[in-house]
Amino acid sequence: MALEWTQVQKQRLKELNASKEQLNLVFESHADRDRAFQQQERLLVNQAKKKLSEFREVQRRPSLCELESKLVEALTEKGFVQVITPTIISKASLAKMSITDDHPLFSQVFWLDKKRCLRPMLAPNLYTLWKDLVRLWSKPIRIFEIGTCYRKESQGAYHLNEFTMLNVTELGLPENKRHQWLEDIASLVMDTAGITDYRLVTKSSNVYGDTLDVIKGFELGSGAMGPHVLDENWGIIDPWAGFGFGLERLLMAREGTQNVQSIGRSLSYLNGVRLNI
Repeated sequence: MALEWTQVQKQRLKELNASKEQLNLVFESHADRDRAFQQQERLLVNQAKKKLSEFREVQRRPSLCELESKLVEALTEKGFVQVITPTIISKASLAKMSITDDHPLFSQVFWLDKKRCLRPMLAPNLYTLWKDLVRLWSKPIRIFEIGTCYRKESQGAYHLNEFTMLNVTELGLPENKRHQWLEDIASLVMDTAGITDYRLVTKSSNVYGDTLDVIKGFELGSGAMGPHVLDENWGIIDPWAGFGFGLERLLMAREGTQNVQSIGRSLSYLNGVRLNI
């Protein structure tokens, strides 16, 4: 009978960013398994210490920050304008996104009080900026934001309560060019992040309806187009396209890690390295 890792052993190996191959090893006896665990743990700890040393001596910036800088440079070179908006948003703003008390996402929101919450997405604030910028700027209006969002997620392999989103948008582009725009933005972001062999798949969203998602084993980003039924809540009448990406997931796909907690903001990890080694 083939034996797998115990739950405790498997959890420890995941913390140390073991590969799929390492996590899927099987053994003929308990003694073989325990001996292999000691060997694998020692190997992963040594790799982690080396990576931590390189981070201190060479890299000196978290990969998450480096990726953000590269994306900002790539998008501004293409004519997009970076914006920064508040992390705290109103319940009324969420309602304009159709996220009311009976919406599936409502229970995942971190509420500060009855009227304010930590933003679960960047879109409400970007809609608000659009509403004013259409008076002040000629079209198309190209803006993007990189910022922290918050959701009460399941804390699974691909989810974080606190995560970093990139939203790229263009308002006022021709309707017949929206789909190509989504493909071009996906290509730009994937190239900048150093990710290949991804797929574009049409899916359905609780907020945006049909979306164009970027998949590489799991979802990396999701694109949508307007006119959309939500637009009238913000006084938007022009065609638009937008793409949202999770930066931690981009790094997971690039690095091949099985543990998103090691990539995000943490006191237990530093740049992907578990600190209890």
